[in-house]
Amino acid sequence: MPNYVLSPEALDDLQSIWCYIAADNVEAADRVIEELFEAFDHLAQWPSSGHTRRDVTKQGVRFWPVRAYLVVYRFETSPLQIVTILHGARDIPSIVSRM
Repeated sequence: MPNYVLSPEALDDLQSIWCYIAADNVEAADRVIEELFEAFDHLAQWPSSGHTRRDVTKQGVRFWPVRAYLVVYRFETSPLQIVTILHGARDIPSIVSRM
């Protein structure tokens, strides 16, 4: 059983990511989602793997890249909390400041 939880926002993000990619290629969408879940498992085992971004936020979150996405997670919680999954081209500072 995974030692992480997905916030409602993260669940919505996964759905949006899958739908966006699946519009062109369902198999590719499935692969990206699988890679994200592999990253969640990795982070649950090694929560310090990600990096902080003090230039973006002072909140207790870390970032982990998966393809063009950033997994934003709270690493000092038990279980680890996946807060959101953002495309790297989005305005990350603006979005994270609203968390």
